[in-house]
Amino acid sequence: MEILGVGMSELIFVIIIALLVLGPKDMQKAGKTIGKWMRNIVTSDGWKIFQQTSRELRTLPHKLMREANEELEQIGQEVRNASNPTSQPVSPSKPLPRSQPYPANSAPVKPSENRIAPEPEKKAPESDPQNNA
Repeated sequence: MEILGVGMSELIFVIIIALLVLGPKDMQKAGKTIGKWMRNIVTSDGWKIFQQTSRELRTLPHKLMREANEELEQIGQEVRNASNPTSQPVSPSKPLPRSQPYPANSAPVKPSENRIAPEPEKKAPESDPQNNA
């Protein structure tokens, strides 16, 4: 367990040094004073604001990602609606059908139209010089 970057072994070491320096009677007074000081800090408005700000900073990346995802979905829906103005709005729960893009140099072709022109019929020669010989 680590509190403010101080591990358990380091905390025990600091307590032993304080006990040797202050003595047992002064250690009680120092502990009481430190306890009151910590309680005043934790119950102060500044500490509450600090905790709230810290919580907001921890959740900020997730909040930003959620908002960006919602904006992307909204823009995607607007693009879909703009590309299919005659169709009804698509609900976000149903996936949209995939379509093939049109070539850049041609207009869309109706299914009944044929894109390939029929080939002209070849006429047979009326007179063949080799057949007449």
